[in-house]
Amino acid sequence: MRAKKTFFQLDLYLVIILLIATIILPVIVCAERVFASTLMMSPMYEKISLNPGESYTNSFIITTPSTDISDFDYEVYVQSYYRDENNNAIFDDVNGHGQMAEWITLNTPTTGVLAPDDYAKISFTINVPENAPAGGQYAVITVGSDSNVGEDEKAGINVRETVAIAYTIYAEINGVTIRQGEINDVHVPSFILDGNITGSSFVRNNGNVHDDAVYTLQVYPLFSNEELYTNEEDPEAKIVLPDRTLYHETIWENTPAVGVFHVIYTVAFEDENVQLDKIVIKCPLWLLFIILFVVVALVIWLVLRIRARKNGNKKQR
Repeated sequence: MRAKKTFFQLDLYLVIILLIATIILPVIVCAERVFASTLMMSPMYEKISLNPGESYTNSFIITTPSTDISDFDYEVYVQSYYRDENNNAIFDDVNGHGQMAEWITLNTPTTGVLAPDDYAKISFTINVPENAPAGGQYAVITVGSDSNVGEDEKAGINVRETVAIAYTIYAEINGVTIRQGEINDVHVPSFILDGNITGSSFVRNNGNVHDDAVYTLQVYPLFSNEELYTNEEDPEAKIVLPDRTLYHETIWENTPAVGVFHVIYTVAFEDENVQLDKIVIKCPLWLLFIILFVVVALVIWLVLRIRARKNGNKKQR
């Protein structure tokens, strides 16, 4: 007659299963990450100006790193490109600004295979119609694969992953273009407990062509003109599409834990330039408690001193 398995034996089996899962799952995740990084692109976007009736040809390179775990089967396709009100990429012809996807012809095969540490050149031509509307036109040429299967020889497992990367084309069709925008809610907090000094703003493009919003952040000590931080030489620039609002934050990374700073935050877009000049105090919560404790202790001490003096005066009388 077989002996029943004890609770200790069942518990031991459970521990062994958990240990195996702990070893295998990170390997699977690692394999997926390796495989997901099997495609790179250079460059990743371009800005061009085109005339109605013009033909324009260009190319970009896709490569695979030498650490790939398998050959990469890819396909190339063209999509309209725009952004929604939350600045998320969408692939629709919004207000006629995505017509360019229909003007693009791929000059190289639309499918191919890249071995590890290999590359391919993707060539395309944009044929602008004679009656093309003036203003911004946007499209992406996407390179990706829907059914990639790789094998991690060390782990002995197969991995399936979807990979896609896009080359973005920002085109301005010459003609009657409107460049008009507005800058709203430019903000730098006056007091922060932790984190970094940050300037934020909303930029609205009311024109019919894209343009760059430019952000500059300068930080000084309260009583000095010696800059602690500035990005004046390399300001941040973000593309704002027509009929869209872009929210952006400019951050001074690794802001000191404590300090009083003079901050100048500037946002420029089209003909507008908004500058915010502000004093910013950064004081962590623990320091606030210490200051509060010292203040309360000082007040109590003063009250006790005043009472002691009053009592002393009464005794002298």
